[in-house]
Amino acid sequence: MSKSPWTVRVARFSATHPWRVIGLWVVFVALCFTVGQFAGTKEMSDSDQNIGETSRAEKIIKDGHFDNPSVENVLITPLSGDLDKGLAEKAAASATTRMRALTKDVAEVGDPVTAPNGKAMIVRVTLKGERQGASDRIQPLLDATAATQKEFPGLRVEEVGGASIGKALDETLGKDFQKAELFSIPVTLLILLLAFGALIAAGIPLILALTSVAAAIGLSAAASHLVPAVDAVGSVILLIGMAVGVDYSLFYLRREREERAKGASHIDAIELAAKTSGHAVVVSGIAVIVSMAGLFLAQDGVFSSFAVGSILVVAIAVTGSLTVLPAVLGKLGRWVDRPRVPLLWRLTARKGGQPKFWPLVLRPALKHPLVTFVLAAVALLALAAPALDMKLKLPGESDLPRNTTVMQAYDRLTAAFPSTGTSHEVAVRGDGPAVRKAIDDLVAKTKGDPLYAQDGLEEPMVSKDGKITVLSIATPYASGSEEAHRSLVKLRTEIVPATLGTLSTVEYAVGGSVAGDVDYAAHVKEKLPIVIGFVLLLTFVMMTVVFRSVVVALTAIVLNMLSVGAAYGLLVLVFQHDWAEKVLDFRSNHAVVSWLPLFLFVILFGLSMDYHVFVVSRIREAVLRGVPNRQAVAEGITGSAGVVTSAAAVMVAVFAIFATLSTVDMKQLGVGLAAAILIDATIIRAVVLPSLMTLLGRANWWAPKFLRPKVAPAAPAPERELSPVG
Repeated sequence: MSKSPWTVRVARFSATHPWRVIGLWVVFVALCFTVGQFAGTKEMSDSDQNIGETSRAEKIIKDGHFDNPSVENVLITPLSGDLDKGLAEKAAASATTRMRALTKDVAEVGDPVTAPNGKAMIVRVTLKGERQGASDRIQPLLDATAATQKEFPGLRVEEVGGASIGKALDETLGKDFQKAELFSIPVTLLILLLAFGALIAAGIPLILALTSVAAAIGLSAAASHLVPAVDAVGSVILLIGMAVGVDYSLFYLRREREERAKGASHIDAIELAAKTSGHAVVVSGIAVIVSMAGLFLAQDGVFSSFAVGSILVVAIAVTGSLTVLPAVLGKLGRWVDRPRVPLLWRLTARKGGQPKFWPLVLRPALKHPLVTFVLAAVALLALAAPALDMKLKLPGESDLPRNTTVMQAYDRLTAAFPSTGTSHEVAVRGDGPAVRKAIDDLVAKTKGDPLYAQDGLEEPMVSKDGKITVLSIATPYASGSEEAHRSLVKLRTEIVPATLGTLSTVEYAVGGSVAGDVDYAAHVKEKLPIVIGFVLLLTFVMMTVVFRSVVVALTAIVLNMLSVGAAYGLLVLVFQHDWAEKVLDFRSNHAVVSWLPLFLFVILFGLSMDYHVFVVSRIREAVLRGVPNRQAVAEGITGSAGVVTSAAAVMVAVFAIFATLSTVDMKQLGVGLAAAILIDATIIRAVVLPSLMTLLGRANWWAPKFLRPKVAPAAPAPERELSPVG
């Protein structure tokens, strides 16, 4: 008797020792979460990036060991009309007194400065301590500003700066995360109730997904001390964890129920589910992890952070599906189908007869495969075509939600004092009279140029040893605008080379937010082919080995590339234009977030394998039983349609919730993922896949001799004309 697959042996142990396995899972999740709480999260800094000239500028600045404290601005403007300068001076004096009284938090308070247009006054406040973490210490200053506003109701007195914006953004992201949790859980539960018709069966995948997310968040916090984390990693873990955690459980549960319906005992049903769906879960999980590992090749802090979080939550979800899920099923037995929702239970548990909807959908693909394939492929390529015009930008202050008072204040601040907005940082390593003259010449060349701000608030910073100078050259335009980009190009290609570039002993680089945007987009375009090549190659090898077929592996890659391309095209259509702004509540910056195409590719390529592995596994099972190819395709897709539809519905619903969040990057991520999964689970799996596999016939399973299984499949019966019911 041959040895059972390891997934079956693990499932048997879990099902026969349920309390031991469930207890170990609870301890594991609690331990991971506790470790994360104690370890804390190490956030990524600019020095953790490696993106061309911007990173070189950051290195020079870091070597200068500058005191780089956070600076806040108390902005005084009229409620309407012109500024009453006398009243504004009194308000500035009051604000100055209040700020200087905060000796624990404030290092220095500057003199009031009137805007060049005379419509605003500013008091600059320098905080004590490091810039990092300043948002946690900003509340006393905000309280002082609020007290000044209360004293002078005839003026608008508000505070804005990096720390206050950071605090507001943290609060917004926190509310967004809570919103995603609040809506994703009931929506997922509702879809699972529709899929199972029983409350316990619907709750199991949700609980497994949530515990996987909790464990992954804890472990990712600990891992951040090795690979620093970005703010969005928690949202990414929630998004991926809910999707794969529910999907894997759904595949397993539906197969276990199917085997029980055929008469198997609950332990035998669990073993059969482990042999089939459990194996598919392992293959799918490895596919997602392989895809996510490709992000490390980008050599980028953001992608590395996303990769660590995603890999952790997928690995934990796979582990839970193979261990604690069969343990729970083994303990519950047939109680898993309680309590039943009457109408839904009758719909989901009906026996006998054949489904009518999916055979109808499959009929064109099975009867006219060539025409169906060509039409569907052309439609997907047409949807992907706009991606050829994709523009990449990093979100800046101009892209943050304007429903917060601090961002409204920021707009008024930058309008009155342009140098407080977008700035280029010219970092110079070198000293001596020649260097100082070159810097003076550089500043002189920006004077009178409309591409650069002229309010003169910023002064050059010089290191204590005099060897490093940092000069802020402000532009009055938003960081993502064409004018801001032109000002950067002019600095890098004309002004800086004509001044500092004439000195052979000087090292210099131009950084800042605009430079970071430009360099990061170039970095992504450079790394995208490398990551794509890595993911495609490993996916091809893995699928070839798993299915013992070169053709299945190639078709998997082609179909996933079609769905990814269509998602790219849709992103461009929605976010590079203005028509969807009111629908999705965002302000278009006429670009796609720079990190999104690369991240979207690996995540979609991994998640799409969920459906592909599951569906093709069912088709292969039929082929190995000797079923003719056309009938096997019909049986495999029809038999898996219910679970694939339910899994896709969960993913689309969870991803769509992210499209309602405040920040444009999360909106784009949600729309891109929801659209791609919807396309993948409908057009790809119900139209393109069956038509292509029908066209290929027995060639689907071609492989070199060394890859062919030792035991040949049963000889298929002759092809015959049939209804796609199977």
